[in-house]
Parts: sequence; C-alpha cells; structure tokens
Amino acid sequence: MTVLELRDVNAYYGNSHILFDLAMDVEENDVVTLLGRNGAGKTTTLRAITGTVPRREGHIAYRGEEITDTAVERISRRGVKLVPEERRVFPTLTVLENVQLAHELAADPRDVEETFELFPVLDDLRGNLGRNLSGGEQQMLSVARALVQNPDLLLLDEPTEGLAPVIVDDLREVLGDVVARDVTVLMTEQNVEFALDLGERAYIIDTGSNVWNGSVEELRDREDLLEEYLSVGTGET
Repeated sequence: MTVLELRDVNAYYGNSHILFDLAMDVEENDVVTLLGRNGAGKTTTLRAITGTVPRREGHIAYRGEEITDTAVERISRRGVKLVPEERRVFPTLTVLENVQLAHELAADPRDVEETFELFPVLDDLRGNLGRNLSGGEQQMLSVARALVQNPDLLLLDEPTEGLAPVIVDDLREVLGDVVARDVTVLMTEQNVEFALDLGERAYIIDTGSNVWNGSVEELRDREDLLEEYLSVGTGET
C-alpha cells in the first residue's frame, strides 16, 4: 500500500522556488532514502510533507488523503513524525522526562520501556538533562521521542549530521533495529554509505528536482550517479 505520494510538488520560501515538480512514492514498510548535495532540497521536501513550508503546490497524499493544504498539527496527529536535523530536545528535562512528555502527547503511544529497549545508551542516561547529552545522545533521544509516539511514517532529516564516526555506527545499529520492526521511514542523509546501508529504495534530487530513483542495489552500481550528484565514487568520499 502507498503510504505517501507526491506529484508535481513545488515549494517556495517567499519568492524563492525550491522544489520543482517533485514526485515520490513511499510504500508500506519501505525505508526510502532521499539523497543529494547540501541545498538540493532534501529538507524542504520533508517540510513540504509535514506542512511547514510557507507555500507549496501540487499533490501530496498520505494514505490516499490529500494533505497538501492540511495544517501541521493534523498531519502530525495522523502519525507523520519528523526528527529534525536540529534535534530540539528539551534541555532542562531529563532523558526520561523528554520521552515521557512525547508519550503523553501521543494518541496511541508505544510503551516507554519498550522504547528504551531500542536505545540502551539512553537507558543508562535516564536521569541526565537534555543539555548535558552529547550530540549523538541528543540525536538518539530525538529519534526515541518520535518512536514512543508510535509513528505511522517516520521522517529523519540528516540523522548523522555532525556526529563522530563511532556514534554514527551506534546510530546505524539502533535505526537498523527500528526498521526491522516494520516502521515506514523516509530519510534524508548526506552520509551515502549510512543511507545505503539502511535504505531499500533511493531518490536523488538536484536543485529541487528528481534526477533518479530506484533500488539501493541499483544505485550502488551507478558510479556515474554517485560521482555526479553525491560526490562519491572512484575513490572519493
């Protein structure tokens, strides 16, 4: 079943035209990764889906219901949860309080203890304040807060941004457990290796337009695409 459908989506910030006739499909239990250089329009795509772009046009449907002009709060209540690049944990609340607050705000939440089972690092930091966590710990807390709300569609915006390689490996393991539980995921990511490890299908966008889509396996064999649009391949990382 198609969970998310975008057709001819255009998005604007003021007079700046950012997305151009973008098209995309996310199927039930898919893990789809959206790739492209900085400024390609990846984050704007997620914001268009969640309704936080000031102006958007075209067709965005969630489980068959048009949401192009739907309010942000209603889209969230439908089960679309975004983990933003900025993380936005509550700095003066503990890890446990951050998760509990998200739990209380959800209509049909996941059990708090079940959520902590996915995040053993956070389990050991329950009493720590959000402001005292490392960047990687804050990122895991952001994902945990989204997951405890039992999302139908999880949107991850650059989850590895600014993280040390060892923390990226920890996050890869955690998200691998998450996707193994049949959570539908759409993820933007600059770390191509990380994205291809977790993803099943991929879209590449460049200057706000689709330039390619297909399976992760196909993309691994397309050295030309990796070089041209993602600046990787032929030994370059």
